[in-house]
Amino acid sequence: MSHSHSHAPGESHSHSHGPPQLQPQPQPQILPTPDPAFLAVIEADFRPVSITLAADNITLLCEPHNLDKCSICNLDYINLNRLSKILAQNPKLKAPPPGNIVSKNLSQAVNNTKEEGNAFYKMHKHKEALGRYTMAASIAVQRPPWESNQLMREELSTVMSNRSASYVESEDYISALADAETVISIRRNWSKGHFRKARALVGLGMLDEAIEALQVGLAFEPNNTELGAYLEDIQKMMKEEQKT
Repeated sequence: MSHSHSHAPGESHSHSHGPPQLQPQPQPQILPTPDPAFLAVIEADFRPVSITLAADNITLLCEPHNLDKCSICNLDYINLNRLSKILAQNPKLKAPPPGNIVSKNLSQAVNNTKEEGNAFYKMHKHKEALGRYTMAASIAVQRPPWESNQLMREELSTVMSNRSASYVESEDYISALADAETVISIRRNWSKGHFRKARALVGLGMLDEAIEALQVGLAFEPNNTELGAYLEDIQKMMKEEQKT
């Protein structure tokens, strides 16, 4: 069937009107059939637990003891609650952003607090320095879980390394050693952690262990002058002790 009619002033044409075109209907999504063996594994490990919400309605707790980490119930909701709070505090965040999105304000807070600690350290005010380094570490570990943890590891290891140095100056060698071990655990191939460990061990009079710590660091960075020079210093100390 065809006819002629006007579409706009001074404009006309003829065309055919066929049967109305039907829009394609979306196909229903077909879910894969669950693997019976996999379901059996899930069912075998499934253990129902009693949970409750805190007064803020976003914090999950074990019902018997109202704890987010309960050794009696063998439950740990700390990470889940942390994510829940982040999402609750950012209601416009419909989904976690890409991992390359970095919280610049948080990075600035870590750096500023660390630099305050460094200023106290240079003035030999180690109690104040320790407080600022501890605060900087607390800020560093607050990064949202969707951010790359490489940045957090670098920030935290730097702050903990500085705190270890401040503990050495305060002659709290056990705490200095603990911080150095933390640095190594999160950034093993960084020479500074092994250097801090060696300094703490020297403070404790454990020279052989200090040499071993430096040798591990040199395995990662054979040409590191700081590690090499300190290794020579410790070896001289050991020779002097043998003479007496």
